Amino acid sequence: MKKLEGKVALVTGSGRGIGREIALKLASEGARLVVNDLDEAPARQVVDELEAVGAQAVSCIGSVTDKEFGDRFVGTALREFGGVDIIVNNAGYTWDSTIQKMTDEQWYAMLDVHMTAPFRILRAAAEHFKNQARKEAAEGIEVFRKVVNVSSTSGLMGNPGQANYSAAKAGITGLTRALSKEWGRYKVNVNSVAFGLIKTRLTDAAVGDGATIDVAGNTIKVGISAQFMQNIETMIPVGRAGTPEEAAGAVYLFCIPESDYVSGQVLICGGGRP
Repeated sequence: MKKLEGKVALVTGSGRGIGREIALKLASEGARLVVNDLDEAPARQVVDELEAVGAQAVSCIGSVTDKEFGDRFVGTALREFGGVDIIVNNAGYTWDSTIQKMTDEQWYAMLDVHMTAPFRILRAAAEHFKNQARKEAAEGIEVFRKVVNVSSTSGLMGNPGQANYSAAKAGITGLTRALSKEWGRYKVNVNSVAFGLIKTRLTDAAVGDGATIDVAGNTIKVGISAQFMQNIETMIPVGRAGTPEEAAGAVYLFCIPESDYVSGQVLICGGGRP
């Protein structure tokens, strides 16, 4: 039997990049997926990919920062699959600036997507987790559910030009550790993976200078220069940036039964660089 056979997994930001690889990895071990992206096309493509290999998947389109998204996301899983077993709060982006140039909009955008959105999603799942745990306890069985919050080494060590992002990612560590204590009695493991340099469309030098993405009407520069990428990679003990597949593997470790007695932890996925 596959390790996640029959489990229902919700992954935000899973239409592209790391989120897509997380969805594919969990599905490869038997999970049923609720896929999310800002845009319908990439989410639909991932659903099609999953269905093509025999997995069950549905999409929940929209911004994780919408006030009603958490309830809608969790509600989709309950309606379509009848439960929630794994939640991966992956969606996010960076909007960098030195602090003297950083606007209130930049500051709150990072807090909204990296802290408030996961909070709302987890709040929406709380009643289901509690009810299922009580039912299972009454039946004399123990079933563990999983929450994995995606963080960053910027949230652990700080990073120049990322006061907003670093603060938000530090905050998700606090949320992770608080909920690991609140939800232990419900047999919910709550952990976090802090990524170092991972090659995605948001960081890859291959996108070239001037590449941007649009988020809620804001044009945000993405990608880093080839020289800067090379400089960073020389400081990584394994000698290179990570891949989205490797990032997904780190998240996967917290989703499988072997991690049932691990909670409140932050795993650095950074090739040996803190």
